[in-house]
Amino acid sequence: MNLEEIWKWLKGKRNTFFAEAATAFVLIAVLGVAGITAGRSGIAKASEVESVRAKAEANKVEEQEQENAEKKQETQTEEVIADGQYPIMGQSSVTTEQMVSYFQSSGKAYPAESLAKGGADSIETFCRIYVEEAQAEGVRPEVAFVQTMKETGFLQYGGDASIEQFNFAGLGTTGGGVPGNSYPDVRTGVRAQIQHLKAYATADPLAQECVDDRYEYVQKGSAPYVQWLGQKENPQGAGWATAENYGYSIVEMISHLKGKNS
Repeated sequence: MNLEEIWKWLKGKRNTFFAEAATAFVLIAVLGVAGITAGRSGIAKASEVESVRAKAEANKVEEQEQENAEKKQETQTEEVIADGQYPIMGQSSVTTEQMVSYFQSSGKAYPAESLAKGGADSIETFCRIYVEEAQAEGVRPEVAFVQTMKETGFLQYGGDASIEQFNFAGLGTTGGGVPGNSYPDVRTGVRAQIQHLKAYATADPLAQECVDDRYEYVQKGSAPYVQWLGQKENPQGAGWATAENYGYSIVEMISHLKGKNS
């Protein structure tokens, strides 16, 4: 091999070397970019996980604070009850099942055929509506439910109002055969009753649209306790009914409801 041939051979090797070097450089660059991207992705995912964890912790703290507040309010309410007055407003430990059991203990038949037309084909559904509507307005459900049992004779009626009116507490019945208000379904009738109770209990505004035609006529906050629903026992002479010991009789029935399930 002469000098010219040797030079050509070296030149070819040099080109190959540079080509391989260039390829290696590109490969290293690609891997570097991929590594940076992966690193950034990992950091982003870690940040996202931390954000989710922080939100979960914040929600947990908020739920705990709300639970503590509810327990405190319930304790305060129970203290008032123990002191002799039964608040209309507040948290309640009474359940739907307890209300169902109380009705069944009366021995009365649930008027399923009539109330199914208004959306409550069973006593369980009827009681659930009371709990839902009462909680929406902050009223203790057992107060409204037991009032209904008193006013309707455990849903047997027989007074001026009829069951088809879905009027469960004699709203608008003024005596002398006046039938009082009528409502399109069970839930609306229950809502009107509960809103009327709230009107007596507090000056706070309603949480839902008003369906109680007589809401505006109530002296707001004039009967915060069940015992004061009777006009004769109310310090201001206000109240739901004129019958003697009206509110006290409801409280006694509530005691039976709780005692039946204690």
